[in-house]
Amino acid sequence: MRKTTLTLTALATVAITAVASNFLIAAGHTTIPIYPTRLASETAPDVFHAEGAQIYECKSGPDDRLTWQAREPIATLLLDGRTVGRHFAGPTWEHNDGSTVRAKVVANVAGATGNDVPWLKLAVTLHLGSGTLSDVTTIRRINTKGGLAQGPCDSAGGFLSVPYHADYVFLHSAG
Repeated sequence: MRKTTLTLTALATVAITAVASNFLIAAGHTTIPIYPTRLASETAPDVFHAEGAQIYECKSGPDDRLTWQAREPIATLLLDGRTVGRHFAGPTWEHNDGSTVRAKVVANVAGATGNDVPWLKLAVTLHLGSGTLSDVTTIRRINTKGGLAQGPCDSAGGFLSVPYHADYVFLHSAG
């Protein structure tokens, strides 16, 4: 077993323990699997830090009670403190070089606290343009802080913006 530290940004550092092809990432005091593991067909990732907000809308739930329901993220993607793209509804990620991906959630695990949006594994469903994100197959949202709706939802149609930050890991096709 080999243990290394990968610095994602100046704001977030995580310890990664590699066990064969399985990656476990330490979140606070708990080590959780980022599942499923990186496939042999995926190459080393690009990692961008995101600063933004999760937007919620007050709507009737299945039980006809008003609840905050996720509407869309709005975030800036950063690398070494420089803006390299944006993240928005879809969910969609757009790099400054014009490459864009859209993805769907395939797995999730709770964030470190009750205020944090979950860590996600997403499968890319759409590629547009060419550049950094052109051959991305999988996206992982890790190291989340904030972003989870709290408090009452009293008026249908109301909006709530909850600040969050996270790291997005973009895994590329090896082929």
